[in-house]
Amino acid sequence: MINKKCRVLMVQGTTSDAGKTTLVAGLCRLFVRNGHDVAPFKPQNMALNSAVTIDGGEIGRAQALQAMASRLEPQIDFNPILLKPSSDTGSQVIVHGKALMKMEAKDYFGKNAEGYRVKAMAAVKASYERLCSQYEMLFVEGAGSPAEINLRAGDIANMGFAEEVDCPVIIIADIDKGGVFAHLVGTLSLLSESEQARVKGFVINRFRGDVSLLQPGIDWLENHTKKPVLGVLPYLHDLHLDAEDALVAAPEHRADKKLKVLVLVLPRISNHTDFDPLRLNPQIEFNYVSMQIQATKSPTKASLPPADLIIIPGSKNVRADLAFIRDQGWEQEIEKHLRYGGKVLGICGGYQMLGHLIDDPQGVEDAPGSEEGLGLLPLVTELTNNKVLVQIEGVLSLLDQQAAIKGYEIHCGRSKSLMKLVEPITLTRSVKGGEKRQTQRWQSEGMISSDNQIFGTYVHGIFDSPKACQLLLQWAGMEDAQSIDVEHVREQQLERLADVLEEDLDMDALNGILNYL
Repeated sequence: MINKKCRVLMVQGTTSDAGKTTLVAGLCRLFVRNGHDVAPFKPQNMALNSAVTIDGGEIGRAQALQAMASRLEPQIDFNPILLKPSSDTGSQVIVHGKALMKMEAKDYFGKNAEGYRVKAMAAVKASYERLCSQYEMLFVEGAGSPAEINLRAGDIANMGFAEEVDCPVIIIADIDKGGVFAHLVGTLSLLSESEQARVKGFVINRFRGDVSLLQPGIDWLENHTKKPVLGVLPYLHDLHLDAEDALVAAPEHRADKKLKVLVLVLPRISNHTDFDPLRLNPQIEFNYVSMQIQATKSPTKASLPPADLIIIPGSKNVRADLAFIRDQGWEQEIEKHLRYGGKVLGICGGYQMLGHLIDDPQGVEDAPGSEEGLGLLPLVTELTNNKVLVQIEGVLSLLDQQAAIKGYEIHCGRSKSLMKLVEPITLTRSVKGGEKRQTQRWQSEGMISSDNQIFGTYVHGIFDSPKACQLLLQWAGMEDAQSIDVEHVREQQLERLADVLEEDLDMDALNGILNYL
C-alpha cells in the first residue's frame, strides 16, 4: 500500500545528458543529510553500465550511484526496467533485476508493444508502491526527453509514468550545449495540457560565467511559460561521478606519468566505470582507444599507441565485439604488444575473448554460433541464459602478495580452464539472508598466463579496492604504484554536489513542489 505521506518529485530533461542523473543524485544526498528518509527511482533505463544489487539483481549504474547518495544499498526496485542494447536494433530486457528476453526495437516500439508495455508498467508500479511504503521521499529520474513524439504512446519512462502516479515534474536543460531556452520552451510546448500543468519549474545546468548576464533570458522564460526557474547550476569542473553510459576522458594531470594504460573501446562496451580509478590516477597516462575512421567514414586498420597495459573491457555482445577487434587489426597489435613485454588484462567479456572459443548455442547475445577467441589463455566459454549476478569479496594474490578485493560479477558465460594455471583471486559471494548479508565460499576466479603477462577475470570493480589496485598496477609495471580510493572520491563529489544544490536552488520553492499534494 502506498504511503500517502511519501513525497515524490520527478526530474526530466530536455535531452539525454542534460544532468538528470546528477541532479537526482545531488537531491538524494542533500535531503538525506538533512534528515529525510530518501530513495532514488528510475522507471526505465537504457544503459550498458549496470550494477549488481544486494538482492541478486541488476540495475543501471546511475541508480547504484543514487543509492549511494541516499546512503542505501542498491536494490532492484530502484530501477525495475533496464534495457541493455546488444545490437543496433535489439536489447536485453531486464525486469526486477532479471533478464527476461531479447527484444527488437521494432517489436518494442511497434504495433506489438502494447502487451509488453502493460506488463512493464505493472512492474514499474509494483516497485514504486513498495518504495513509497518504505521511504519518506522519492526522487525519480526520467529517461532521455519527454518530448520524443515517436515514443509517446504508452510511455513508461517520462510523462507516462508521471501521469500514472500523479507526481510533479521539474525539467533540467544543459546550457553548455547551447539553445537552452529553445530546449525548454520546445519541450514544454510538445507536452499535453495535463503534462504541461504537471511541470512545476525548470533548472538550467552547466552555466559558465556571471549568472546576472543570464537574467534577461530567465525573466523572458518565466514570463513566456509561467513556470519558475528554480536554479541555475554552475559548470562543475572535475566532477567525478559514475557515468551512466558516456565515456569520460581522463583529466589532465601535471605529474609525470609512470604507466601507460589503453582501454579498447568496443561497440558494446559495458561497465567502463571499472576504469575510473585508473582514469583519475595522476600517475597514469590513461586513454580510451576507439576505431580509426578515414575521411571516407570507413574503418581503417591502424597501430595502437604504445602502452604498458592494454585492457579488453566487458561487452554486451562478446562475439560481435571480438570480430570488431579483428576488423580493427587490434589482434595483431595485441600480439606485438605482448612480444615486447607488455601486459594484457581482460575483464568479463574481455576475459572470455582471451580464451580459445566462445560458444553461444542458444543465441543468448546474438545469432547462435561460435567464434574462435584470441587464444591467449587456455579456456573456453559457453554462453547460457542463466546469468551470474553476485556481489563478491575475496583476496587477490599477485607478486607473492595479497590484497582484499570487493566487486561484482555479471555475465552469461561459463568459462572452463583447459589446463591448470595460477588462479589469482579467491572469492566469497555476498548474499542476502533475511535482512542481513551472509557470505559463502564462491570460487577461485580468473587466470594468469604462465609467462605472467596476461590476466583475465570476471570481477568488475577490481580497481575500486585501493590495495588490490596498487598490486595490479605493480604487476603492470609501476613499482611505486599509488592508488585512488574511488569510493572516497564518490563521497567527496556527492557532498560537493549537494553543497552546490543547496546554494543555487530555490529550496523554498522546491520544498513547496514536494509538498504540492
